[in-house]
Amino acid sequence: MSTSGPAPIQHPGSRRTPGKPAAPKRRPATAGDRPPSRESGLQPAHRSELDRFADTLWLEHGLAPNTLAGYRSDLARFAAWLEERGRLLPTADAGALAGYLAEFSRSARPASQRRLLAAWRRYYRMLLGNGEIGDDPTLLLDSPMAAERFPKTLSEIQVEALLGAPDIDTPQGLRDRCMVEVLYATGLRVSELVGLKVFAVGLNEGVLRVMGKGSKERLVPLGEIAADWLLRYTAQARPVLLAGRSCDEVFVTRLGRGMTRQMFWRIIKHYAMSAGIARECISPHTLRHAFATHLLNHGADLRVVQLLLGHADISTTQVYTHVARERLKQLHAAHHPRG
Repeated sequence: MSTSGPAPIQHPGSRRTPGKPAAPKRRPATAGDRPPSRESGLQPAHRSELDRFADTLWLEHGLAPNTLAGYRSDLARFAAWLEERGRLLPTADAGALAGYLAEFSRSARPASQRRLLAAWRRYYRMLLGNGEIGDDPTLLLDSPMAAERFPKTLSEIQVEALLGAPDIDTPQGLRDRCMVEVLYATGLRVSELVGLKVFAVGLNEGVLRVMGKGSKERLVPLGEIAADWLLRYTAQARPVLLAGRSCDEVFVTRLGRGMTRQMFWRIIKHYAMSAGIARECISPHTLRHAFATHLLNHGADLRVVQLLLGHADISTTQVYTHVARERLKQLHAAHHPRG
C-alpha cells in the first residue's frame, strides 16, 4: 500500500487520532435457500417475484444484504396481505397500497413505514422500467415525518473507562482492548470491524481498507495509538488464540475463528458494566457514535466525518451535529456566569 494515503485526522482530546482485491459479491439468498419463514405460505408466483426483486436490487444497485433482507421481508408481508384479497403484487394499485399502509402504520414506527415505502418504490419502478405496468402506484403516497432521534453516545471520560476495562494481561483481554481502541479511533461499524481482513490493514501507512455497506470500499485513518495496540495484539495475542490455525479475519476467538457481531456485542456489554456505564447508554454502534460526536465537538468538518463514517448522504451524518450542539449547550450552562 502506498504511503501517500489520506493524512491522519486529529481525534478528540488529542490523545489519539482517529493488498488483496475484495472478494466477489455473492448472490443474495433466494426463498429456496433460506429456512421456512413468512414466505413459505406464499403462492409460488409471489415467491418467484420476491426472488426477482432481490436479484435486481443486488445486481443493479449493489444493496447491502441487510437492506435486501429488509425490503424483501416488507414486500413478503404485503404479498401475504394481497393474497388474502385475491390479488398479486404486480396488480396492486394505489388504493391497495394506501389500504395496507393504513393498517401497517397503526403498529409500525415511522422508520419502518419509510422502509416499506422505499421497498414499494423500488419494486414498482422496476416493473415500470420493464414495461410491466403503465403507472407507478406509489406516486401519491406521502412518507411519514421523520421523528427526531439522537444516537446513543458516550462522554470522553466514559470511553476512557471502557478502554481500561479489559484485562490486557490475557490474550482475550488484549484482543478486546485492541478492538475497542480500533473502533473508537476509526468509527467503523461493528460489522466492518469483525469483518476486517489481515490484508486490509496497512500499519506502515496507518490506514485500514474497509468494505462498507453496498460493497463500497474506503480507506480509514487508523491513528498512532490504535496502530500500536493493533501491532501488539497481532504479535502477542492473535498467535495464541489461533494456536497454529489460519484465519483471514484480524480479530479471532479462542476457537481460531473470526469474531462475530453478536459475540462482540456481548463483550462490549460486559465491559460497559465493569466500567459503570448504564445499560441504556450502550449499543452496538455506541463507539461509532462517540467517534463522530467527539470529532465534531473538537472542530472536525462535517464532510470529513461523513467520509470517515462511509455515509453516502451527508444528511445521515448531520444527526451528530445535534448531539454536538447539546454538548455545547451543557458546557455553556455549566461554565458561563449567566448560563
